[in-house]
Amino acid sequence: MKFLDLPPLQRLNAFLKSVDVGDHILQGDLEAYSCKLAGLDKKLSKSLDQEVATGSSPLELSASPVGPLAESSSRKTLIYLILTLNHIYPDYDFSLLRAHHFQKQDGVSVAEEAIDSHLLEVSKVWAKTPGMGDIPFLECLWSSVDEAICLKECDVYCYKSDLETDPFGEQASVWSFNYFFYNKKMKRILYFSCRAISKQAADEETESSSKYDKYNTDTDDDDTDRYGMATEMDV
Repeated sequence: MKFLDLPPLQRLNAFLKSVDVGDHILQGDLEAYSCKLAGLDKKLSKSLDQEVATGSSPLELSASPVGPLAESSSRKTLIYLILTLNHIYPDYDFSLLRAHHFQKQDGVSVAEEAIDSHLLEVSKVWAKTPGMGDIPFLECLWSSVDEAICLKECDVYCYKSDLETDPFGEQASVWSFNYFFYNKKMKRILYFSCRAISKQAADEETESSSKYDKYNTDTDDDDTDRYGMATEMDV
């Protein structure tokens, strides 16, 4: 998978990096990848293909959220979704995910409606931000996404987080979404994720972390004082 630095997405990513919407901070990310595989991706793809082909149930081989896993094209779709997550969240390993961890959307319009409903407050901030509000946010968003991936040719999937072994279950997170727009003809995936972070929860988490760090620092200082004489005597 190769990251594609597409100009239509750059402006949106700069804005969505952190948007204050009152009680929450919204963090969004739009990333596009070519499905051309090389190096470690190619190696992992081969092993995943074999594991999925031999380890899937008869039901999954005939039907799954990404299509019949007996077909190589369906297995490729699953592998592309997994590899995309691995690239975007390198601190996590998604190689054990399987087709049931994903859900295919009933068309692009369904995903658009769900995304729009989450981003209403963001649209208001966009409109008030100098240099941004010349075009309505949602209009700019979908025209940019369409330019990057050609929406009418896409299948749309989302990852069903378990909220424990991935980045979507962090304590301060109020809600999140993630969608994969997959254009098979272009051999390209556009990943769009957003999450709302509670300011209060984030502040409490930061405060707790600060207290923990202070405690450890004080303990380290005490240990230095306690063992400093012995060190000098040893020398």
